[in-house]
Amino acid sequence: MYDLHELQERLVLSGFLPDDPRFQAIFASSKPSPVESPRLGKHVGHAEEVVDRAIHGNLAIPDFESFKSGVEEIFESVRNQEFGGHVASYIPQLSNVNPYLFGVSFCSIDGQRFNLGDSNIEFCVQSCSKPITYAIALEEVGKDKVHSHVGKEPSGKSFNHMSLLPDKKLPHNPMINAGAIMTSSLIQMGMPLYKRFGKVTDVWSSLFGGKKVSFNNGVYLSEKDTADRNYALAYMMKEAGAFPDGINITETLEFYFQCCSLEADTDKMAILAATFANGGICPLTNSTIFEASTVRNCMSLMGSCGMYDYSGEWNFRVGLPAKSGVSGAIWVIVPNVGGFCLYSPKVDGLGNSCKGIEFFKRLSDRYAFHVLEPSRLRGLKLDPTVKEKQQ
Repeated sequence: MYDLHELQERLVLSGFLPDDPRFQAIFASSKPSPVESPRLGKHVGHAEEVVDRAIHGNLAIPDFESFKSGVEEIFESVRNQEFGGHVASYIPQLSNVNPYLFGVSFCSIDGQRFNLGDSNIEFCVQSCSKPITYAIALEEVGKDKVHSHVGKEPSGKSFNHMSLLPDKKLPHNPMINAGAIMTSSLIQMGMPLYKRFGKVTDVWSSLFGGKKVSFNNGVYLSEKDTADRNYALAYMMKEAGAFPDGINITETLEFYFQCCSLEADTDKMAILAATFANGGICPLTNSTIFEASTVRNCMSLMGSCGMYDYSGEWNFRVGLPAKSGVSGAIWVIVPNVGGFCLYSPKVDGLGNSCKGIEFFKRLSDRYAFHVLEPSRLRGLKLDPTVKEKQQ
């Protein structure tokens, strides 16, 4: 038997927040009634097994408080330092944000979460939307159809460069502008624009564990009014015969701009990243959002192409699937462990958050998260997935 207040305290120490839909009944109750374990009945519902593992210290991050403290040390070590860069201004509306905002959030595959700094400030996702657009297209039409219109290769050039794969005349990959315009064209083909956008926002909300996704109409209009390069990319692909038959270029671009103009905070984006880390199953709802094969294919391309023309250096130095956006956000997947999101608006010449790059370098130096970390090196770093006495 467990006193309800003791259970609430255990859940908080384990990293579960009061807004977690699985535990709202527990956190909302103030009666000091005993709760049985492992069967927790009406208090927990489908999360019973997670609570049982929390009680016995068998979650994805067993010592969550220690891990949170370690990440907070890294956060504070870069918080007040300057790493150069500037707020993106090629989309005029983006230039209006506070350049000194800095937030970091984490969510494990069990839904253990913490938030640091400006984690509740919403930002425009911009290119952070591209893996989601790609994943939706994969689910709808399959990988063979998707990759008959977009490649899988790093471009080695800027995200909006006017180039196609030389042999196939296709955009290089779905993580750059041309490729994301292409994958946008494959979602809900033939349906009205409002239904296509509704499909995308429903998926985003599901990835957030039911939390609402916002839309910044000002950024959408601003991007639409300064879109000459994206129109040029689209017509270049049309001339090359890369699009499916019957695609309306104007509607496709408007849909692409809408997807880039969604807004979220780092807390929501960390839940999204954890859903990918969990093989497409949202930790907060236990709902399958994407098939495991979709997640694998998406993470593969995030690893090789997700950080623009810094992707090779990122893979070498940090070694985790990630996607950045010119708004200053980076979301990062630690497969089978959890997901991070960081927001700091000053970006470098490639479009990546300067402070974000430094934060994740230091994270990889401290924790054995690099996906290619040999066991001999893992022993020299902290592994938060292992109980302290086992390290």
